[in-house]
Amino acid sequence: IASVNPALWLGAKVTFIDSDRASWNMDPARLAEALEDRARRGRLPKVVVVVHLYGQCADMDPILEACGRYGVPVLEDAAEALGTLYKGRPAGTMGAIAAFSFNGNKIITTTGGGMLVAQRKELVDKARFWSTQARDPGIAYEHTEMGYNYRLSNVLAGIGRGQLKVLADRVRRRREIAFAYRDAFADLPGLELMPQAEYGLHTNWLSVFLVDAERLGVERDALIAALEAANIESRPVWKPIHLQPLYAGAARFGGEVAEDLFRRGICLPSSSSLTAE
Repeated sequence: IASVNPALWLGAKVTFIDSDRASWNMDPARLAEALEDRARRGRLPKVVVVVHLYGQCADMDPILEACGRYGVPVLEDAAEALGTLYKGRPAGTMGAIAAFSFNGNKIITTTGGGMLVAQRKELVDKARFWSTQARDPGIAYEHTEMGYNYRLSNVLAGIGRGQLKVLADRVRRRREIAFAYRDAFADLPGLELMPQAEYGLHTNWLSVFLVDAERLGVERDALIAALEAANIESRPVWKPIHLQPLYAGAARFGGEVAEDLFRRGICLPSSSSLTAE
């Protein structure tokens, strides 16, 4: 929800693009279809927001190619993908601008807040200006634009800089956890680790599996309830935003893949603080 609510705050209209099965991220073919449709109608979007989910990058080359064809900038929401690679390139370095999250559940944390990066310095300068209440230069407190107050404190930023030094260790541990589950479940039909796209490094920020109820012999929600009874927390994968009441009626291209993943996907305990036991 945090990926899309800023559009509402700005008074924008949103159009949703379905996931693909290869990465569970934005489907480049559906995006190209949407851009062609909007170009034909003379209503190209201001920006395409690509959300890298669960620690895996979307397939960025065809996404950037499609957006470049129409001159539409790309904003990467890499909140779940710090440390992720796409063809050797880090998540958040391919679009015009990108956002990361350091919330308590992320791969490294400052307990809250995040980070913005951009290709052009003036974009960062503008964001920093807004983040300090949009105070104009001068000795008086004068404001000609509406600003905000969302910057990290210096203490939290210092914690974040220290955490960056252990990012590779956190990525390694998250991957170990996901593959330990995969190997432990190898003899269980109907329980499958989410795809690991060949084009990059999946951090497996979350260990996400798909449940085939017919083969496994249990529905996803019943499995969550059984785990809860054993004091093991699990959750469904993210509910597609086009199914959220807040965005009922929003335009979309596809949605069936995301809906199927939501019906059958389960997130297992994934924290890098988990012990082997």
